[in-house]
Formats: sequence, structure tokens, C-alpha cells
Amino acid sequence: MEPLTATYPLKYSVPKARVIVVFLSMVLCTTILCLVQLKFFKPKIKDFYSFEVKDSRGRNISLEKYRGKATLVVNVASYCQYTDKNYIALQELHREFGPSHFTVLAFPCNQFGESEPSSSQEIASFAKGNYGVTFPVFHKIKILGSEADPAFKFLIDSSKKEPRWNFWKYLVNPEGKVVKFWRPEEPIQSIKPEVASLIRQIIMKKREDL
Repeated sequence: MEPLTATYPLKYSVPKARVIVVFLSMVLCTTILCLVQLKFFKPKIKDFYSFEVKDSRGRNISLEKYRGKATLVVNVASYCQYTDKNYIALQELHREFGPSHFTVLAFPCNQFGESEPSSSQEIASFAKGNYGVTFPVFHKIKILGSEADPAFKFLIDSSKKEPRWNFWKYLVNPEGKVVKFWRPEEPIQSIKPEVASLIRQIIMKKREDL
């Protein structure tokens, strides 16, 4: 009797060169996909006008409506040593240069000396009733800490200057970039030349586009 011999299938072996080719093909495909995503799905760069805020009644407002203008963004307070002087000066500035090419945007905040304790609607009424403001007074926000409003956080991150008290001012150009800032004690007279310069640029650009 012949001895029984068992036969087993030979293990399939892939040449190393083929493995390398497959690996390089996968790497190449992955790289191409990444480049395509970077080209077509590139995240939009934020500017000030790309944010949404709330008005004094809590309704969503897109800051896009102010694109193309020079804007002076201010953190305001109703019961501060700078309140009278600043509200009067801001309204004069808004009346002189606005509203076609310039506006003041006021954001109430209660984080400095708790000098803005009222509700947003009460704050807006206070500003209008006492100082006759015609510029927008928005919903009360936080501008410091983890709960900081994104639009105001953009101003701080862009300028590298964080407000230390009420009535800090940030000048934003028509493209939504911060170009200058002022502390509350600085006179409005120091702001006027910068605002006027931006407005001249806006008018000249509009004439060139005609």
C-alpha cells in the first residue's frame, strides 16, 4: 500500500514591488483628494461683517448690512464716568459723517464695574432718550471670557487689544478689518481724521467704479 500523502494549497505571495505600487497609488489618491478639498472647500476667512448679532429686542441682525461703510464699534455703558462725554461725542460723530458712509455701532456690556445693569431695551431707550442717539444700540453682550460675543472677540483678536473699561472704540474699514482702536479717555477729535480718511477712500472707490 502506498503511503498517503496530503497536499496543501500553496500560500499566495504578492511580490514586494506590487505592494509598493499599490501603497504609492493610495498615497497619491489621498493627496489629490486633499488638494481638491483645499481648493473647493476652503473655509471662508472671517471679517467683522460676516458675523450675526442681536438687536436690542433680541432679533438676529447680520452685520453684512454695514459692509462698505466705515464703522466705529464701541462697548457702551449707561452708568459710567465716561457715559455723558462719550455718548454726546459719538452722536456728533455719527451725525457729521453718517449714515451713508459711516456708522457707530454700540454694544452694551456689564462686565466693567457693573455699569450696565439694565435690560437691552431699557439701555436703547436710555441712549435715545438722554442723548438722542440715532446709531444702532445692540443687545447687551459679554466681551471678555469664554462667553464673549464672537463679533467682538474678532475685534479683540484682530487688534490684539482687549478692552479694560467701557467705551473702547474699534474702527473697522469697509472690508471688515480693524484698522485702529482708541481707549475711552481719548478725545473724539483724535478719531475724526481717521474716519474722514476712510470715508474719502470709500467715495473715491465708488467714483472709480462708475
